[in-house]
Amino acid sequence: MAVTDSTHSRVTPSRTSQEGKSITILNGSSGGDWDTGAVPRTLDDLTWPVRTERLLIRRVTPDDAPAVWRYRQLEAVYDWITTAPTDEQAFSEYFVDSHRQAVTLAVEHDGIVIGDLYLHVEDAWAQTEVKDAARGVQAEIGWAFDPSYGGRGLATEAVAAMIGICFEGLGLRRLVANCFADNTPSWRLMERLGMRRESHAISESLHRSGRWLDGYGYALLPDEWRR
Repeated sequence: MAVTDSTHSRVTPSRTSQEGKSITILNGSSGGDWDTGAVPRTLDDLTWPVRTERLLIRRVTPDDAPAVWRYRQLEAVYDWITTAPTDEQAFSEYFVDSHRQAVTLAVEHDGIVIGDLYLHVEDAWAQTEVKDAARGVQAEIGWAFDPSYGGRGLATEAVAAMIGICFEGLGLRRLVANCFADNTPSWRLMERLGMRRESHAISESLHRSGRWLDGYGYALLPDEWRR
C-alpha cells in the first residue's frame, strides 16, 4: 500500500456526526451503470459547482491556496496527510501543480473553504487482452478538513457527495481509500458511508515521526452504495 505525494493516501481525520450516507445533490451530472464500451468520463465533463444541503463543492483554483493552507498547517491535519510543506510559500507551489489542481475539489460552507477532496480516476488491473476495458473505471478518494468545523456532519456530507459524483456523475465501478490504522476518525467515516475494510497491512507505512504504522484499505462498489 504505497504512499505517494500525488494522493491523500493517508487521509486526514475529520470529526463528523453519526450522519448516514443519504445525500441530496441539488445539481450536477448523473449517469447510469458502468459500461465496458463507454468512453470514460472526467471531472471536466461534469457540471460545477455541485451543491448539497449545506455545502458547495467545486473545482479548486490556484487562488484557493491560502484558504487550504489555513487548515492544512494545523497539527491535527498535517499529522496524517502525505505531503506537509512547512511554510505557506512551499505549500502554494505544491498546491498549484497542474496534477494537484486536476484531482482536487474545494468544499465551501457559507462561502468559506472548509476542506478539500481528492478524486483521482485511475485504471483497474486487468489482463492484457482486456486492459482497454479497465481504463478509467475506478478512483482513489481522500479528504482533508478544517477541524474547527468538526462535529456537524459536514465531512460526511461532503464525502457522500463525492461518492455520488463518482458513481452517478462519472459512472465509476469502484472506489478505494486508504488511511493509517491510527487515524480512527477517517476510517470511521469510511465505514459510516458503507465502505468495506479490505486490507490491514502490518507496519507498512513510514510516518514522518519515524514510526512504522499499520495501514487500512477500504473500497466501495455502486451496488453497495445504493443499498
